[in-house]
Amino acid sequence: MTFKSHMDAALDEARQAAARGEVPVGAVLVDPTGRIVARAGNRTRELSDPTAHAEILAIRAACAAAKSERLPGHALYVTLEPCAMCATAIAAARIARLYFGASDPKSGGVAHGARVFTHPQCHHVPEIYDGIAAAESEALLKRFFQERRAP
Repeated sequence: MTFKSHMDAALDEARQAAARGEVPVGAVLVDPTGRIVARAGNRTRELSDPTAHAEILAIRAACAAAKSERLPGHALYVTLEPCAMCATAIAAARIARLYFGASDPKSGGVAHGARVFTHPQCHHVPEIYDGIAAAESEALLKRFFQERRAP
């Protein structure tokens, strides 16, 4: 798999989330060899769980598969800037690299809002690459919310 195919897989998860009526956010976790080890889309409504964000679900699945609470050397691809909760989980899991698509000025926790990785209490800071497939990620989100706000 390639860099582009990893983000394409995250976008596929976002589309599936939208089809389920969830906010279209998708995430994939990639091991140090480049193999996708976990993938998820938002499931907060389906699971009645405010923590069931795509990133959290992917991290949980990858940790369970690895039988470890840490994922050193792994990369997370996500279609939307992670919120503060997800950024904290990324740091706790010791994920090496974070790639995200659309920025989230309202609820982001990486480049906006809480900026979790800039706090001295943050014990691990991943390499961060933003704007990856941002236009497609933004278009999914805009379309999803426009459809719900239409009269």
